[in-house]
Amino acid sequence: MEPIYRGTNSQYLQLNQSWHAEDSPWKAKQIVKSFLRNNINPSSIVEVGCGVGEILIELEKSLASKKVNFKGYDIAEDAIEKASNKNSKSIQFHHGDFLKTKSHFDVLLMIDVFEHVEDYLGLIKKCKERADYKIFHIPLDLSVSSIIRNRTIVARKNLGHLHYFHKETAIASIKDSGYTIIDSFYTKVAEEQNNLKLKTKFANLFRKLFYNLNKDLCVKLFGGYSLLVVAK
Repeated sequence: MEPIYRGTNSQYLQLNQSWHAEDSPWKAKQIVKSFLRNNINPSSIVEVGCGVGEILIELEKSLASKKVNFKGYDIAEDAIEKASNKNSKSIQFHHGDFLKTKSHFDVLLMIDVFEHVEDYLGLIKKCKERADYKIFHIPLDLSVSSIIRNRTIVARKNLGHLHYFHKETAIASIKDSGYTIIDSFYTKVAEEQNNLKLKTKFANLFRKLFYNLNKDLCVKLFGGYSLLVVAK
């Protein structure tokens, strides 16, 4: 199976012209939150599947008071073509397979990535020894709402998602790959990202109500959330 983000002028680029760069400030904020919650003070960060690089750009701004070296890797030519224009003294972007390198980092980021990969368990396992801390952000595509509305097939066609998770299967996949879970929390994708559609704003009224009553039940019923996991 050829991924939709392979090649120049890829299908993914045609469907997602911005490569979701507009979501990067919000995603970077969640990563910084995980650092603060777990007293993580990295001097080196690598992002596997960095896309157009905006998450690392935003992290550099947030961690400006510290000397941090950033590297980003992606196999998508379209993404790295855009990212490479942003190389600096502290950030370098590379087109290629991170696993073919030998560098070790304080933190490895895999943000909305392994749901795209055929052998996702193999990828997770192979990254285990490449950093002290691993931070995963996983879309929780499986919910009652998404199944009724057939949204998983939309994620497959438009985003290239090959695997679909809820909280328990996401965490089990990471544990089964040999990791110890340090921390995890939901991120409120549908509530906190920019340019929300009217129907999403309406659904958020129910999300906010139910989330305060029972987080896990709300996420499984309505969807619109992702999971951030910190592991060693």
